[in-house]
Amino acid sequence: MTDRNKRLLLFDIDGTLINSGGAGMEALKRALKERFEIEDNLEDIEIAGMTDSGIIVSILDKHKIPANAENVAAFLDSYVHFLSHELPRRKGKLLPGILELLEKLKTRKHVVLALLTGNVSRGAQLKLGHYGVWHFFEFGAFADDHSDRNQLGSFAQARAREKHGREFSSQEIDVIGDTPRDIACGKALGARTIAVATGTWSREKLAEHNPDILIDDFSEVERLINTLGW
Repeated sequence: MTDRNKRLLLFDIDGTLINSGGAGMEALKRALKERFEIEDNLEDIEIAGMTDSGIIVSILDKHKIPANAENVAAFLDSYVHFLSHELPRRKGKLLPGILELLEKLKTRKHVVLALLTGNVSRGAQLKLGHYGVWHFFEFGAFADDHSDRNQLGSFAQARAREKHGREFSSQEIDVIGDTPRDIACGKALGARTIAVATGTWSREKLAEHNPDILIDDFSEVERLINTLGW
């Protein structure tokens, strides 16, 4: 393959690559209790597709705690600490076809595997390291970069340029995720959007947001690689 054939695949994590069995939510609850002595089931806080920093600002706003940099950083530190404890306690898993998909894609010289996720980088590494797939990804764009998910695409593009010495145009990028926020993020970048119905959003609800491609899961690895041109 020539350099012009390269393709940058930007994967979401939760609901796309893994299901952590609720580890992230429990870590948020425990962090809120430790840092601010507040117990809350967080059922009314939007989680899916949000950035970690955006979630924490929502929690702090709900409890009328100043969402300043100091409080957000302290909350994040506690969250990451408790996440490391919760992951091994939960019956989480890699989602269907993911390990085979990543193993096959890693051998393809024209494919660049990276992350575009609402997780902070420390949380992303904990989660994907726990499930044994962190090493497949060259780099990522994370909540550390920006609290607005729609801004993360440019960070991923910049890191791809630094790593590979070339610009990846929007036509050479796929954004893969399980929520409407992933679709919106991909559209903001001008990338091809691939929605997968392995998270909390149904196929029907995802279809309302007009992704370029909509699939049930990645279980039919060879067929999907061929169909998607990977």
